Amino acid sequence: MGLAGNRNSRKVADKRLRMRIPAAFPAVAATLLVAFLLWPEWQETPDLIRVGVLPDRSPVALAQRFDPLLAYLSTETGVSFELVVPENYQALLDLFHTGAIDLAYFGGLAFLKAREEDGARAVAMRDVDAQFHSYFLARLGDPRINLEDFRGATFAFGSRLSTSGHLMPRHFMRQENINPETWFAEVIYSGAPDTTAYLVRDGEANLGVADAEVVEAMFRDERLRRNEVRVVWRTPPYVDYVWAIRAGIDKSLEHKMTMAFLKLSPYDENHAEILQHQGAGSFLPMPAS
Repeated sequence: MGLAGNRNSRKVADKRLRMRIPAAFPAVAATLLVAFLLWPEWQETPDLIRVGVLPDRSPVALAQRFDPLLAYLSTETGVSFELVVPENYQALLDLFHTGAIDLAYFGGLAFLKAREEDGARAVAMRDVDAQFHSYFLARLGDPRINLEDFRGATFAFGSRLSTSGHLMPRHFMRQENINPETWFAEVIYSGAPDTTAYLVRDGEANLGVADAEVVEAMFRDERLRRNEVRVVWRTPPYVDYVWAIRAGIDKSLEHKMTMAFLKLSPYDENHAEILQHQGAGSFLPMPAS
């Protein structure tokens, strides 16, 4: 075959190739698109889990409380855990939102916000958190008995984002037809339950509401004395704290964490110490939502 024949053959082949590629491309593209849409959600399996907790106690007290639990979780999951103590309640949400922490110990209100904004997934909760309470505190020598008697007084909440120090107490006061902003002469937001207790003790607030568990812990270690303040009212029970994980963390690791929490038993000597630090008898699984 001559040179002209070779050129004609190549032209025919090129023409056929150009015809085949456009015809096949849409099908290939559609296949790739379907594969992409069906690709499982990307998940991260970190070597280090950064754990954020509410700053409702001093950093030293928080380390004493949570370090044994984190050491146990590390043993059970094979992943390292590191405690992170934010400056305030909002900072905990911000750190979770930016991915600076992976696992968080949220109050009920903070968890709802994290779930709505960041897809936070509940891992486990303490048994006591299904029946949680807040204390309304006054100085021991104050003659007023009921909440109604403190009309016109100075009142202290904790953090605006606190379930036990703001949201639920406000809810229960509303049921008693008490609007804090009009009932009291002044409403203070202390930022933390122990600060609220100190404001009441020192006479800077006539009445204050705080996490009952924190107040009882303060009584036990004598940061607060029973001859300084008294409980005016204990709220009805409500559901509060929950451990929650970032949406991007691998679900198999999440499952290991959940199983580790649920495995803790008061009948195991080592577990009992961890549970004691947590103020719990056991941990409960979270219902699917």
